[in-house]
Amino acid sequence: MNSLATIRDRYQQDDLATRLGGLAANLARVSSFSKNSANNDAVYGLLEESKYFIEWSAGDADPDVAVQLVQLHVPLARWQRHWASIWSDAARREDLARQARLWSDKVLDVSGI
Repeated sequence: MNSLATIRDRYQQDDLATRLGGLAANLARVSSFSKNSANNDAVYGLLEESKYFIEWSAGDADPDVAVQLVQLHVPLARWQRHWASIWSDAARREDLARQARLWSDKVLDVSGI
């Protein structure tokens, strides 16, 4: 089994609230780690992992939460697509950090944790 499948299997053992809490924690890390430009690889990896967390959770969520998760997936993918230009610009990186924090709070709220 590859490591992604191992991560997925472990992630999906938790209830949905816990999984969403993990996604919220990842987004909070994105926000925090974005303050230091040396964290490029770590933040990019957290974005990638967060997209998987969304994919592995949306199907188990009620429709309203699933829609919100899909809406979150879009900016994560957009950030990755424009990664070099975002990360090299302190103002854009700060905006990414702010948006990630807002999403973290929103996901934590819908998780019920």
